[in-house]
Amino acid sequence: MKYVPLGASGLGTSIYALGTATFGGSTDEAEAMKVLDAFVEAGGLLIDTADAYTDGRAEAIIGRWLHNQRAHVRERMLLSTKGGGYTTTATLNRWGNTRHNLTRALETSLRRLGVDCITLYQAHTWDPLTPLEETMRFLDDAVRAGKVRYAGLSNYTGWQLQKSVDLADTRALARPITYQAQYSLLCREIEWEIVEAGRANGLGLLAWSPLSGGLLSGKYAPDATPSGPARFADRAERGKMHDAYVDALYRGHATREGTWQLLKILGEIAAARNTTTAAVALAWVAARPGVSGVVLGVRNSRQLTDNLQARSITLSDDEMERLTEASAPRPAGYPYGSFGAMQRSRGI
Repeated sequence: MKYVPLGASGLGTSIYALGTATFGGSTDEAEAMKVLDAFVEAGGLLIDTADAYTDGRAEAIIGRWLHNQRAHVRERMLLSTKGGGYTTTATLNRWGNTRHNLTRALETSLRRLGVDCITLYQAHTWDPLTPLEETMRFLDDAVRAGKVRYAGLSNYTGWQLQKSVDLADTRALARPITYQAQYSLLCREIEWEIVEAGRANGLGLLAWSPLSGGLLSGKYAPDATPSGPARFADRAERGKMHDAYVDALYRGHATREGTWQLLKILGEIAAARNTTTAAVALAWVAARPGVSGVVLGVRNSRQLTDNLQARSITLSDDEMERLTEASAPRPAGYPYGSFGAMQRSRGI
């Protein structure tokens, strides 16, 4: 396992983190325990969860797993959770980044996880209603109280990241060290501004859905309806949020020009290396600038083992270039298209 700094904090973490959004849902508790054991055995350190994942069941499962571990395992694991995001039990004041809601969310997460302090606590989404200073002061208070070691942000845009960091700096508040965002060969639009804002401020990128919900695993085919135990076919996950997820991660990409050509190139590189398409796609994300963690969301320990083949892959410059070129997002309009790019260039 490769280890890297978590943002500019100096804290070391495994480049591959474990995502737990399926725990307590399509991944039952017994299988989740196997996944956690396999992750530790592989040298993994960062476990990523949220109070919104399966309405808290994911956190509770992690807490029970931690309780059964020896002290040296508990001490080395890094716990990341998030608060403020939407849950099915959300009401007016049980959602968003208010001090009221985040206090409730953090205390509940600590109790479910069975710990006194969470390594990394991230605001799950931007809240357009709550003053940003209220959110940032809550995170600072949580760090000062010893309930949180580090603060982070999730699903923020570039200007929202920058404004958060600037506010923390000018008010001498705890500075965020990470931001979590969707990032994969099929979702690179964050490179236009968000990645650069994160790098400029020393925030480590935690990339979620690095396989675009499994589309980059190679198990889907053009013009074929997903079936079987797959993310885009799972009726157990149906609902408004799941349908939006399918639209964003499957239908949009599956019908986009170039997706299947990219998968063909991934397959060629994987075949030449005697590995999987998924492992190559994950290795590409892990090698990108600013990445502090590639969050592996799996349903079972077999998928985790398959994905962790990426640990042993260092793509060549030529392989990186082929994949980067084949997956490059091509904006047509201003300011990210060629005209805007030309205006921001000195031509040297």
